[in-house]
Amino acid sequence: MEEQIPQLTLTPNLTETVEPEIKYEGDLITQAQTRPEAGPDLSALSEAEQKAVLDFAKQIDLENAGQIMEYGASAQKNIADFSEAALTKVKSSDLGEIGEMVSGLVVQLKTMDEPEKKGIAGLFHKAKTNVEELKTRYASAEQNVDRISGQLEQHKLTLMKDVAVMDQMYDKNLAYFKELTMYILAGQKKLAECRATRLQELRDKAEQSNLPEDAQAAKDYDDKCTRFEKKLHDLELTRMISLQTAPQIRMIQNNDTMMMEKIQTSILNTIPLWKNQMVLTLGIEDSRKAMEAQREVTNMTNALLQKNADMLHMATVETAKESERGIVDIEALKHTNEQLISTLDEVLQIQQDGAKKRQEAEQELRRLEGELKQKLLEVRR
Repeated sequence: MEEQIPQLTLTPNLTETVEPEIKYEGDLITQAQTRPEAGPDLSALSEAEQKAVLDFAKQIDLENAGQIMEYGASAQKNIADFSEAALTKVKSSDLGEIGEMVSGLVVQLKTMDEPEKKGIAGLFHKAKTNVEELKTRYASAEQNVDRISGQLEQHKLTLMKDVAVMDQMYDKNLAYFKELTMYILAGQKKLAECRATRLQELRDKAEQSNLPEDAQAAKDYDDKCTRFEKKLHDLELTRMISLQTAPQIRMIQNNDTMMMEKIQTSILNTIPLWKNQMVLTLGIEDSRKAMEAQREVTNMTNALLQKNADMLHMATVETAKESERGIVDIEALKHTNEQLISTLDEVLQIQQDGAKKRQEAEQELRRLEGELKQKLLEVRR
């Protein structure tokens, strides 16, 4: 499969969203999550992508204010639109309704296995009618179980589609993340190059000529570099949003998958087992009906009660185990939360460090400007 490289542009069309068509083999988001302190890294890209970044950096013109203002705007818009789509997907989730259906199914199955609490006299009360009563109760419960299982089957198909959609959403987010990374890397390279060459040339010229206009030209160009640096910083914030979206997508996808597995277990295992037990129960009741002696009726009744107690015990224990199981492992949630908090802390620290450095640079510029003005006054004297 030919590699699809994000197309960087200095003239973005913000009226349309460009969606990726090819899934990228290298998961750049996973690499960024393992080394969040490193920031955008050119070495994480393929050779073709690195070449695209370097070529695009040559086209950036810091003198073009409009170009700098719109720099990376299309990638930011894609992330914003994508985040809105992901939020809509989460809001439309019906896992709560599915959970209620599964609980209702358990109640239906459990109720049929509970013996009637009629006391000792109940063991001798109309033994011949027990079969018909049990069949009536079974038919009613079976109708409800079939209805719930049919609804669960439909929800299972919906969840399967949702899981596939989440894979597509993850791939799109990965593509947007890579596009933002390439914009940032190209901008950083261009900014470093301009500060090392053009800005330094203007400063050297101002120092040699001691002319105010040359000093002003150097300062104006430095301001343009600073504005572009802030623009790159905004892109890095958007990149962080994309980075945080990735584990959230996987978390939702895992929830859907686990709920789908619970539905599958209920439909393929629990319901058939319950129906088999009911068939066995009805068979026992039919043979008990043929017994005429009170002693044989009593013995058969005791055996049935013991069996029902065993089945009740088994069903109750299994139900308790299933109800105690969580949809998501708490350790996984803790790990994800710790990673997100750690990432936010590091981003905040980077912002504070950047603000501090710019403040120090601004103070230094003011000092240099004062020295230049003082020198100019001395020259005029």
